Amino acid sequence: MTRGPIALPGRTVIFDYGEVITVTPSPADRAVIARVAGVEGEDEAKFWNSYAAHRGRLDQGTGGGVRGYWESIAADIGADWDEARIYELWTADFRGWLSVEPGTIDVLSDLKAGGTRLALLSNAGADFGGIMRHGPLREYFEAFFVSGEIGLIKPDPAIYSHALAGLGIAGSDAVFTDNKEENVRAAETLGITGHVFTSPEKLRAFLVSLA
Repeated sequence: MTRGPIALPGRTVIFDYGEVITVTPSPADRAVIARVAGVEGEDEAKFWNSYAAHRGRLDQGTGGGVRGYWESIAADIGADWDEARIYELWTADFRGWLSVEPGTIDVLSDLKAGGTRLALLSNAGADFGGIMRHGPLREYFEAFFVSGEIGLIKPDPAIYSHALAGLGIAGSDAVFTDNKEENVRAAETLGITGHVFTSPEKLRAFLVSLA
């Protein structure tokens, strides 16, 4: 693969976070969470169904935040987790979303080298805002839009409008990549150029084609 600066003058590239900048939590990550939750067999399947069902409310900043999220899961599966167990579950889950996709970091680095403006727009709980802004990603992005902080969630068109307003740009000046097609298509309704992320290599090729 040939690397080099990627310059998109006059355009801002907006990235999703999970499963674009970071990889999907591994089976080992999920095994740790299940162990902490104390579930196995059929109970584990119920746990993961509940985990997914309540995620949207966590990401939108509703439903009582982190504590409310895990308490909702406990109610669904008949668990009785004390505060320490909930903290353990949060820690294990949070850690699973931190494993980076190296190829995407390379793309970010090359966009930065090309002087391209960058922003992040993620469906994530408000607890992720701090690590995004104060961790290594801060050197790439000038703005971070976290759904749990602003009370909007993709694919609601309002969240893209919020990001565009925050950046002071029109939809035609933005490029957006996300691993979920419905999120990309929603962005495109506002005139944003969209790309469904499947790999860093394909993202790079797409961005180079725009340049």
